[in-house]
Amino acid sequence: MLPTLVLVGRPNVGKSTLFNRLTRSRDALVADQPGLTRDRHYGRGRVGERPFLVVDTGGLEPVAKEGILFEMAKQTRQAVDEADIVLFLVDGREGCTPQDKIIAEQLRKTGRRVLLLVNKAEGMKRTAVTSEFFELGIGEPLPISSAHGDNVGEMVELALVELPAQESAEEAQADHPKIAIVGRPNVGKSTLVNAILGEERVIAFDQPGTTRDSIYIDFERAGRHYTIIDTAGVRRRGKIDEAIEKFSVIKTLQAVEDANVVVLVLDAQQTITEQDAHIADFVLQAGRALVLAVNKWDGLDDYQRDTTKRDIERKLHFLSFAKLHFISALHGKGVPGVLKSVNEAYAAAMAKLPTPKLTRVLLEAVEKQQPPRSQFRPKLRYAHQGGSNPPLIVIHGSALDKIPDSYRRYLERTFCEAFNLQGTPLRIEFKAGKNPFADKKPKPLTESEQRKAHRARIRGRKLYG
Repeated sequence: MLPTLVLVGRPNVGKSTLFNRLTRSRDALVADQPGLTRDRHYGRGRVGERPFLVVDTGGLEPVAKEGILFEMAKQTRQAVDEADIVLFLVDGREGCTPQDKIIAEQLRKTGRRVLLLVNKAEGMKRTAVTSEFFELGIGEPLPISSAHGDNVGEMVELALVELPAQESAEEAQADHPKIAIVGRPNVGKSTLVNAILGEERVIAFDQPGTTRDSIYIDFERAGRHYTIIDTAGVRRRGKIDEAIEKFSVIKTLQAVEDANVVVLVLDAQQTITEQDAHIADFVLQAGRALVLAVNKWDGLDDYQRDTTKRDIERKLHFLSFAKLHFISALHGKGVPGVLKSVNEAYAAAMAKLPTPKLTRVLLEAVEKQQPPRSQFRPKLRYAHQGGSNPPLIVIHGSALDKIPDSYRRYLERTFCEAFNLQGTPLRIEFKAGKNPFADKKPKPLTESEQRKAHRARIRGRKLYG
């Protein structure tokens, strides 16, 4: 296990900015607005040859008794329980606040090692910016600037100095499935994530827009490593008003690109909307393997279930390659089947397709159904694999630019059936052979060759008049 550093503090003290600097990424949303981060957010950092895990948390609101702030504080306390060291951030510009004192008191009770960081200290004298924070009683404050990087390297060295060197398992887990959970707001994505993990890992709240960032979570099941990504709900473009929510949609789309398999969550108690089709189309354009999960299925009668099935078949007919599951994420019904289909879709997306068998399937398909003829009939000679996730098959031949889309789809179905590629789209690329003499100009005849050609023409005229 990697050493775990957890960032804790009031809202808007710069935790997400420090997270991005430590992980050398832009994985956490950052804006001048308190309460933006709501779930625990994991990332990997490295100092020299020393890797570590850093956890961004929502602001800790000690006075919150219910609602979203209470859930955020609950997530933060769970993160502290997992920490090897807690990085407690305070704001050097605002000074020591009553909330800082309450948080410091709570951290003392946990028994965890705490490193006090006075953020936003750029351009300020060390003694002046840190003096009032000694009263928190949790050690000597260290002034830093998460935005400019001042003293961040020193901070990491101090954080890791008392932690034993641990062997990293990240190389061993490099080739594991990444699963993105996507869908419209309030369809039950976070509830499904918690059901798969078997714990309340992310906030599942009966309010659209609870999740704003893409949350990456590593877990293990039956000896296999996975990363599951809980994403923000994607609304119709006309419904997105806040700038923060626009960023959330971008993070969701980036998560789809980063994933190997996407689980598209639909709400069985609502009709399949145009927005569901738009999200599915984006997943398809990204070439990601796909599993469909129709949530809240337990709340429907037989007539409503039949109507929903027909609605899905009619509006999402282009996703016929994806496995379909009817589930209740809240009660855990049907959830194990979703993970099983994820494994199958991942195996199909990463499948190795041998060239001899690809060529044999291609020639059999052509023998069964020739491509339509225009001026010339296209000739398909051989095929090989050009990539994975999604599988890409490159077909070589001549006049391939004349092959219509209908024949391309026929070949896609044929390859999917031959190699049992269930759950992933498949792409075909045609490469027409180039005429090696197309760009070559004939060499001028020598004087001897010209005389021979002239004599041949004369003989021809004598023979044929």
